[in-house]
Amino acid sequence: MNARHESILNHSGARWLWIALALIVVSLLAYALHSPAVPPNGGTWLGYTLGTIAGLLILWLMYFGVRKRSYSGTSNLRGWLSAHVYLGTALILLALLHAGFQVGWNLHTFFLVLMLLVIVSGFFGVYCYLRYPTLMTRNRESATRSAMLEEIAELDQTALTLADGIDPKVHDIVLRSIQNTRLGGGVLAQLRAHDDSDAALAGIRAALEAREKSQQAAGGAKSGQTIFAMVDFLASGTNDRQAEALRKLIDLLSRKKTLASRVARDIQYQALMEIWLYFHVPLSFATVAALFAHVIAVFFYW
Repeated sequence: MNARHESILNHSGARWLWIALALIVVSLLAYALHSPAVPPNGGTWLGYTLGTIAGLLILWLMYFGVRKRSYSGTSNLRGWLSAHVYLGTALILLALLHAGFQVGWNLHTFFLVLMLLVIVSGFFGVYCYLRYPTLMTRNRESATRSAMLEEIAELDQTALTLADGIDPKVHDIVLRSIQNTRLGGGVLAQLRAHDDSDAALAGIRAALEAREKSQQAAGGAKSGQTIFAMVDFLASGTNDRQAEALRKLIDLLSRKKTLASRVARDIQYQALMEIWLYFHVPLSFATVAALFAHVIAVFFYW
């Protein structure tokens, strides 16, 4: 299969899926054939065996956060991610078989709940990494984010220059729009990323409508209902240079709005791909701490 079309779920022919399924099948067979004198629980030889495997898997999966930084090849990283996903999912059944499906209000169940929360947050992470990169590529339309931001900055400077030659109110509106545009920042700021070009266009429309009311003595159809109507109205009360500048300004603001919307979506997709880690990583460390507490409690206080 071409590597470009290979995801973390089907990496190398879904090798890690088959490994995880084999581990699950062997564990289920051992559990079905196991006949302890007491109800199945973590204190039997099978319980200790499955618990040891699950504990080692948790530590191995935690190592991924360190190991992934040393991978330079996309294929190696994709393979490690595939193992992380499938073996992490297999942990759910291994943990339940280890406990003999016995849960209660104790430290051991707390550890199980933490582990399940880590796995569920990981499922959301898989969803993000499968969905959002495709949306980001489609949204960028072959342009990089830095290139779009550079073009937005150029459009802002050109818009201010044009607004200078039209009207002080229009200049203030454009400047305020630039200052109120929020792109980038922290994760929460990225999720709220927005562009203020709509406000600029609305402000220009309001300024022109106010000017229309002061210049027209009687009713008739209102100017300013659309961008083109605003241009026509300004052309009737100003010179050709100002009218042409306004046309260009509106074109620039419309272009900026399109670009900024794409950048905002790109930033929001990126934030959604990262925000789950703010839950997954701390919960993972908490799970490791609970794992050691679980082991100590079993061997020294059980």
